[in-house]
Amino acid sequence: MRLSRLLASLAMAAFTASSAHAGPVRADHPLLGTWKLAVPDTKCVETYRYRADGTSIVTSADEVAETEFELADQPSEKGFYKWVDKLTKDNGKKDCSGQVTEVGHTSTFYISMHSSGDMFVMCEAEDLKACMGPFIRVKGSAI
Repeated sequence: MRLSRLLASLAMAAFTASSAHAGPVRADHPLLGTWKLAVPDTKCVETYRYRADGTSIVTSADEVAETEFELADQPSEKGFYKWVDKLTKDNGKKDCSGQVTEVGHTSTFYISMHSSGDMFVMCEAEDLKACMGPFIRVKGSAI
């Protein structure tokens, strides 16, 4: 998949959340917190705030979105956390890829955390062949 299509797909996924069974995530889950992504080939930066109640707030260019997500408690044998995300609210404005994401859009991706806990990549499968990132932890940010 070309990077531009992956970027658009990931941007849409980032503004989505999991199935209707989204719920709390353990308080010490490594994905919780605030993350920044410098979108490749642009000057645009996206911000993701993942909360322990299974919701997130994402800002991307002019878009502000809220999501619900399901996240594996532990990584798989391959080292990836399965992440299912569903968009629940959106202000209807364009994101960093120039797209407007529809409320209700659901996506599944796989998260590979860096051993530092301060970076991760989001991938289409449990491998590093088609990934976006790195997402960089913003320290000291309230979620």
